[in-house]
Amino acid sequence: MENQSCVTEIELLGFSDFQSLQVLPFVVVCSFYVLALVGNTLIVILTITDSALHTPMYFFLRNLSFLEICYTSVTQPKMLVNLLSDAQTISFAGCGAQMCFFILFGITECCLLSVMAYDRYVAICNPLRYTLVINQSVCAQMAAGSWAFGVLVGCGHTISIFQLPFCGSNRISHFFCDVFPVLSLATTDTHKNEAAVTSTTVIFILVPFLLILLSYGLIISTILKMPSAEGQRKAFSTCSSHLIVVSLFYGTGTFIYMQPSTEQSQGSNRFFSLVYTVLTPTFNPIIYSLRNKEIKCAVRNTIGRKRFPQALSMG
Repeated sequence: MENQSCVTEIELLGFSDFQSLQVLPFVVVCSFYVLALVGNTLIVILTITDSALHTPMYFFLRNLSFLEICYTSVTQPKMLVNLLSDAQTISFAGCGAQMCFFILFGITECCLLSVMAYDRYVAICNPLRYTLVINQSVCAQMAAGSWAFGVLVGCGHTISIFQLPFCGSNRISHFFCDVFPVLSLATTDTHKNEAAVTSTTVIFILVPFLLILLSYGLIISTILKMPSAEGQRKAFSTCSSHLIVVSLFYGTGTFIYMQPSTEQSQGSNRFFSLVYTVLTPTFNPIIYSLRNKEIKCAVRNTIGRKRFPQALSMG
């Protein structure tokens, strides 16, 4: 990308308040990163190897877990390196790549979460037509569409932003190259870029979130009409994990990208950015595992095969 940039690297000051205690945030971030990798990788492996999990719901969950592995790996490895080094910097090209993939995976997750809500809506509100509506081809198309939107938005925003001139300060009060902090470094008018980011936020965060709310409104209405309390409990248990994940992801994302960017909001933005880049990818596999009988059963079966392979093969 050609631009008039004078900046060759970006200085990330997100953890500048912890310069005397860098080991503590390093241990915390590293622990969550390892847990996120292990938990999401486990779900990916289970949903591939266990035939009981070869359903549309777990196909989307596998995509979500793979997405979380990619999403958390965009920011956290560089974050960990900077926490152990005196110069907390990232190259200008590296900053562009980090922003591109961060937006790509974030938009993809927004779309995928809304697709998962639609899957649950059809499963509960139209169970007799579920296998016709949510078939293998439709699943692949919806997943591919989610990734395609992420690629288009991520590449589009990154190219438009990094064509701006950056000839002033190279310091941002953040721990990765997020959109608004990087835009603040541009030495030109950025209102068009900010308007484009806000429009994207409305289209790919607010609209999917409203569609998810609509889906769950219809789901809850259907559940309440079920005559059996056991049926109500089973139906709600299949949705509760997804609803918790949606609340975590959209709650923090909406707070950051839907409010005006001010000096006073920078501290809170860094906190909520930590939540959705570090905590959410770690909690997602835990939430889905603890509240899902099929996942827990698949884990037990996998452990049983590892511990007693000969006995199982004889049986």
